[in-house]
Amino acid sequence: MNIDGKLTAKRLREKLSIEVMELKSQHGINPKLTVILVGEDPASQVYVKNKVKQTQEIGMISDEIKLPRDTSEKELLNQLERLNHDESVHGILVQLPLPKHIDESTIIAAISPNKDVDGFHAMNSGRLFNGEKGALVPCTPQGCVMLAKQHLGDDLSGMHAVVIGRSNIVGKPVAMLLLQENCTVTIAHSRTKNLPEVCKQADILVAAVGIAEFVKADWVKPEATVIDVGINRVLTDEGKYRLVGDVDYANVVNKCAAITPVPGGVGPMTIACLLKNTILAAKQSIS
Repeated sequence: MNIDGKLTAKRLREKLSIEVMELKSQHGINPKLTVILVGEDPASQVYVKNKVKQTQEIGMISDEIKLPRDTSEKELLNQLERLNHDESVHGILVQLPLPKHIDESTIIAAISPNKDVDGFHAMNSGRLFNGEKGALVPCTPQGCVMLAKQHLGDDLSGMHAVVIGRSNIVGKPVAMLLLQENCTVTIAHSRTKNLPEVCKQADILVAAVGIAEFVKADWVKPEATVIDVGINRVLTDEGKYRLVGDVDYANVVNKCAAITPVPGGVGPMTIACLLKNTILAAKQSIS
């Protein structure tokens, strides 16, 4: 069966819209997300447009700052310094990737950890690693766990989760979140020996390796829940492009217990969790 990311994200946004109304009525605060886009990357423009739209739909304030591609690193840092000190701004997001002349790690480190709604700052990573409450956690990993629970229920205790991928954006943080859910977690990657055998042990299999249709049907046990994080453009025989995940969906869908489709799975949850993080940041700014 398919795990419907669109529906789950819609339900989350409905809950978040209530939280926004409560913040407005009880504290006079309207959560504000500021997104910075440097350059004119088409995929980034579409993604930012969707973020702005969904932010506004649940009653939050959305501010978009568009900067030319030749913006210097210093100019971008100056923008971040201003936003860090602007009390009306609760969440700051710099859309990645950045132009090559700007160092991404420098920019991420310059965002206030309290406004880092992407959850990429080292301080938020450390708080996640330590299991501290209130950490701003990367959005895609949050969405992955929510979708797993959508099928399996809230108690994931004792399940064996295998995460294929070790990035700071998805692989490592989703592993930490699953550990917090009392799963037994194996972090694997494209160079793991006997990877198919490792994957066959998974009750929850998270594919975040960035290789189109990498995970094959004989890697997945029948009762597994598969969370496919991949978004890959592949050329069809007709000369057109289509989106596929990191899992060979056509052959896995009829074998596993449940799977997230691409598109329509993890993707919608990423933006919904970004809104969730912004509201959390706004709440934490009150105290």
